[in-house]
Amino acid sequence: MNLVEKIANEGLRKDIPEFRTGDTVRVHAIIKEGDKERTQAFEGIVIKKHRGGKSSSFTVRKMSYGVGVERVFPLHSPLVDHIDVVTRGKVRRSRLYYLRELSGKAARVREQAYEETAEAAGESAATA
Repeated sequence: MNLVEKIANEGLRKDIPEFRTGDTVRVHAIIKEGDKERTQAFEGIVIKKHRGGKSSSFTVRKMSYGVGVERVFPLHSPLVDHIDVVTRGKVRRSRLYYLRELSGKAARVREQAYEETAEAAGESAATA
């Protein structure tokens, strides 16, 4: 590994779960309001993933009071506290821009069978 790759891989996070386009995720982002910090959950469908090493990002779309809201999260940002995969979606595209035009039941994504690993299941049981 040369010096440029070492510097580029320095800030990469290792605690990111594996998720794909079409999955429903809950992103816990750190919000700074004045002097205080709090975490805010943003739950929606991943419509796009941009892979670019340290500059990789993903876009999450949700419906809020009948209005579509999209938010782009940098994957390796320290402002993203953690990411929870809620459900796995079964899609055949890597970009789900067509969901912007759909509404109601037409905008649903088919669910795929999702089994948590024993480690993640034990971790969620310990926090409950």
